[in-house]
Amino acid sequence: MEGMLYKWTNYLSGWQPRWFILAGGILSYYDSQEDTWKGCKGSIKMAVCEIQVHNSDNTRMELIIPGEQHFYLKAANAADRQRWLVALGSSKACLTDSRTKKEKEISENTESLKKKVSELRLYCDLLLHQVNNLKESAQSNQSNPTDTEIDMAALLRSTCNTFMKTLDECMQIANATLRPELFQPTPPSSPHVTVIKPNRIKHHLQSSYSCTKRNELNNFQHESTIDEANFKTVGRPQSENDNQYQVNSRMENAENMEAERMDNTEVVVAASEKTDVNVEPQPSEFADEVPKTGEDLGDTNATLETENREIQTFFSAMEQRFNDIEFEEENGIPTLPFLESCYAIVPVLDKLGPTVFAPVKLDFVGNIKKINQKYITDSIRFTTLQKIVLYELETDEATVRNSATEALLWLKRGLKFLKGFLEEVNNGEKDIQKALNTSYSRTLRQYHGWVVRGVFALALRAAPFYEGFMAALAVNEGDEQNEAFYEGMKRDLSQYLPAMGKQIEILDALYEEYNLESDEVV
Repeated sequence: MEGMLYKWTNYLSGWQPRWFILAGGILSYYDSQEDTWKGCKGSIKMAVCEIQVHNSDNTRMELIIPGEQHFYLKAANAADRQRWLVALGSSKACLTDSRTKKEKEISENTESLKKKVSELRLYCDLLLHQVNNLKESAQSNQSNPTDTEIDMAALLRSTCNTFMKTLDECMQIANATLRPELFQPTPPSSPHVTVIKPNRIKHHLQSSYSCTKRNELNNFQHESTIDEANFKTVGRPQSENDNQYQVNSRMENAENMEAERMDNTEVVVAASEKTDVNVEPQPSEFADEVPKTGEDLGDTNATLETENREIQTFFSAMEQRFNDIEFEEENGIPTLPFLESCYAIVPVLDKLGPTVFAPVKLDFVGNIKKINQKYITDSIRFTTLQKIVLYELETDEATVRNSATEALLWLKRGLKFLKGFLEEVNNGEKDIQKALNTSYSRTLRQYHGWVVRGVFALALRAAPFYEGFMAALAVNEGDEQNEAFYEGMKRDLSQYLPAMGKQIEILDALYEEYNLESDEVV
């Protein structure tokens, strides 16, 4: 299905018509039907999003991935919205049913395979005992074979045939379970998997942006090491979640092997009763690998925790940080690294409240996209933010509505707000609402009219508690209960905020030099 819907963009532009296409379980949108060849401006996967209708407006609906994306949409009329709701709901239901069917099929095949493996172990034990009995009988009777030996040989041949048949069935089940189409990725439903991301700006960066060393930002990073600068390039240390996963896997494997050994014992005893053959279950070859108590696992866990004493925070785990940026000549701020650093801090707004701060986030991301759209028109020329601004000054575009210069003006104001808030928290302020209000009063409030101020006031009242906000900034669940986490947060912010402030100061000086600051109230 495809058609036109109105999408909320930001406070400046409001509702804008966009061309939407629903195909393959993904809803994509474009500037217009004629611009579809340029590529979509954004998309959302239906299998992982929630569909909500507006309480009072029968033309509005919302598509939400908690903590990730939030689309505010409006149809031309109620009937048009109903058609879209049916199409979106059907797409979501089909994907969910398909995933459930595949998971059920894998589960059933796995259970069948376990049963067949148990049967194979039984037949293997039977074969060993029958061979031993036949050898003992042959050694005691060197003459012609007796009727008993003939019967034993026939029983051995029958057991071998059954063993081979069961082995063949195991292979058939394994092939069915592991066929290629079952490896296709399915939409995640658990919160710890994040497949759908906001429309990030991802480009292959030049070698000068490899972050292998620091230059002018070193004075603002309080003796950070080169290893931290290479954090993204070399690869991050193994997280505590990974270590816990390894320990849990060992425990689960031990429990599974013990359960299978018990099942085999019961099956072998039953077979012995039916065949009158005295069979003793053979010990598993993995018996020595099963921990007898929880002490071994406890020691392993303690060792892993010792190896990972430095707890990661949201700001150290970022893909791109302001303190990773290397300036070009004359304090030139490279465009791509700067925009990616801005994108990387957007989740802080989600952690403050994905619903109430959604309009703020949309405006923030919208300004990033405007600058990026200008950059991609001539990526060779616009390598720094200063070059974009100076070009628009030369072409008299700097003061035009929705220009890159205007977008950068509001973007740096938004960065000032986030920086001020984080500085308040880093300086010991544990009242998140007070920290937000203090930063807002110093940065954005003077540029907002009474309507926008009211929206911010509502968002500030819905701010989380300090403990909840800190927990949201933890990379691994439970880290916020460790004192080392707060030390790591202070360390990371002491490097991150001065680097952000340096770049804001450079932009402020640029706008002041060319008289580009504006007192316009929105």
